[in-house]
Amino acid sequence: MSQVVHPRKKKSYKGQFGRVTVIGGNAQYGGAAIMSASAAVYAGAGLVSVVTDAVNRSALHARLPEAMILPFDAGKLEALLIAQDVLVIGPGLGDDNAALHLLKRVFATIRPDQTVIIDGSAITLIAREHLTVPEARLIWTPHQMEWQRLSGVKLSDQNPQTNAQAAKKISGVVIVKSEATEIFGLQEAYLNPAGSPAMATGGSGDTLTGILAAFVGQFGYSDATICAAVYTHSAVADEVASTHYVALPTQVITQLPQYMALMSQK
Repeated sequence: MSQVVHPRKKKSYKGQFGRVTVIGGNAQYGGAAIMSASAAVYAGAGLVSVVTDAVNRSALHARLPEAMILPFDAGKLEALLIAQDVLVIGPGLGDDNAALHLLKRVFATIRPDQTVIIDGSAITLIAREHLTVPEARLIWTPHQMEWQRLSGVKLSDQNPQTNAQAAKKISGVVIVKSEATEIFGLQEAYLNPAGSPAMATGGSGDTLTGILAAFVGQFGYSDATICAAVYTHSAVADEVASTHYVALPTQVITQLPQYMALMSQK
């Protein structure tokens, strides 16, 4: 952790710490995008924007005034996306025709030097529609059922060996979320040692995407950065779980700055 998370230089400005945009949160699942964006802000991303259903505007401004907001149908969407370092797409996006249209619109805009974190509904749409993903620095964050859809490996057949073989066929880094999360990185495979059943609650995956986005935006796209982000998410949740039956994502998010400060001093 200390090799990745380090103290900030005295002469710093927000543009140095990553421009992140979260794309998701339809009218039903707005909380997913809010939690992802919140995690990105609390984990240190310099500038965070949210592309979401317009119905989420008031809730987002109330819970996270640090984030900027743009509705799904905004004409300025492409201009925003091009200027970003990291894009998160999928949290609460939905899998209807409107979501598919937006996903295709985003994919048509992505630059090869951007990092794109593909999560949730976006994984389902890609698998269902057999979409071609753009050339970019990709990070996939499927839970086990989404991994089954994406990889074709049945849930009952999933293990480190079968998952590794399937991950080799997919461009980018693959994070298969489970009670023992596996990370199939750019260099090798890793197993996350932290985490507990207390994390088994809605929004945990959305929180992870935001932490990943913030870490990559600040510390670069590498196995070390990605593993540090996954570990941080679980380690903070473990701290919450030491005194709580459930590690709620919102509780994990609020403890991120303190945990990262401690890690940066080691």
